[in-house]
Amino acid sequence: MQRETAEPRVEQLPGPNASQWVEFHRQSSAPSTYVYDFVWDITEDAIGPFCTDADGNVLLDFTSHVAAAPLGYNNPALMEKLRAFDLVDPLKIAGQDFYVSTGGAPEETEMPGPAHLMDTLVDVSDQYGMDTVFLSNSGAEAVENAMKICYDNCDVPKYAVTFEGAFHGRTLGALSLNRSKSVHRRKFPELSGVVDVPYSMEGIERLREKLDPERGHVPPEQVAFVILEPVQGEGGYQVPSQEFMRELDQLCSEHDIPLIADEIQSGVGRTGEMWAVDHFELEPDVITSAKALRVGATISSMDVFPEEKSRLSSTWGAGDILSSLQGTLTLATIQEQDLLTHAEEKGDRLLGQLRELGDRHQDAVVAARGLGLMTAVEFDTKERRDDVVDAALERGLLTLGCGQKTLRLLPPLDVRDRELDIAVDLLDEAVGATESAN
Repeated sequence: MQRETAEPRVEQLPGPNASQWVEFHRQSSAPSTYVYDFVWDITEDAIGPFCTDADGNVLLDFTSHVAAAPLGYNNPALMEKLRAFDLVDPLKIAGQDFYVSTGGAPEETEMPGPAHLMDTLVDVSDQYGMDTVFLSNSGAEAVENAMKICYDNCDVPKYAVTFEGAFHGRTLGALSLNRSKSVHRRKFPELSGVVDVPYSMEGIERLREKLDPERGHVPPEQVAFVILEPVQGEGGYQVPSQEFMRELDQLCSEHDIPLIADEIQSGVGRTGEMWAVDHFELEPDVITSAKALRVGATISSMDVFPEEKSRLSSTWGAGDILSSLQGTLTLATIQEQDLLTHAEEKGDRLLGQLRELGDRHQDAVVAARGLGLMTAVEFDTKERRDDVVDAALERGLLTLGCGQKTLRLLPPLDVRDRELDIAVDLLDEAVGATESAN
């Protein structure tokens, strides 16, 4: 498959082989979130955003595996780096609780290990005074550990603040912070003291009232943290205003409340900066990362992390040497190829195209929005959004829903103009098909 000439090609979705794989998977799999019946065949051709399914259909993947594959499929620069290493067994060596040498002195070795990943994360976060990292296996674990270090750092940790529309993970602690869909939290026990406010200037005013020493009911010194996504993901790709972020930063600084930036979907270059929070006048005390990083990471300063040994620990946390290697090399590839600038430029181009699409389909499209290559189209109804996702898939374009009636687009960070044009044309056809059906 040549990236320069590849085209989406669909005969039947799902085809017979894909249907068998889906049936086989579900025989022993617990019910979960199955976003589509597309079955990627890892033995077939894939490059950039193009991939092949179990029946030979070629898809244009504008989901990047929900931002977990920032460089798309088989990025040549990344693959060349990976081919240079002779991997060993066991690969599952803990990234946090065991020491690993990858040959020679740390600064001389050719193979980056978990310690190199932590060192790189400090480098790309030192503008916020961050010098310490705790690795884990997933985004939810990264959030859990961010919560833990902030609770530990507070003398009387009675409260936490989250925002309407938020999604921070599916572990029990993280679930307490979610405000996007009731299915995430229903019937599960929750942490007490979690306060939520709107993700808007109205929310800033409400929070200011709650924290006010005379009129409020939440003592600031008992607030362990405020957590937010710099761009909300599951909540519908909501991009905050500069004023909102600036006022939130000032409010947290005024009351000395730690601020956690959840960068699990928005980080690692997705918005055209290494962290989405870099776009705003807001200084986080903790950053959580995962997905595109290939492992989970909680990043902060040493004075926020507990000093007591075993207060944090994870026998197998982020222990896969290959994942740590991929994370380090992914960051290196993004920097070497200047993909932050590329993502910003192509994101502006894509957003302009989506707004033009909205002008052509004014009855169906409510808005197009985004930051960098974290882009979305909001439709008039949830039913329309779902129909567009299905119609796009039938034409060979993979997309994802988010929020209540929004479709998100997450192309690889090195996406090309030709690929953007194909995707927007297919999306245009899909929207048109839903209008014709109505």
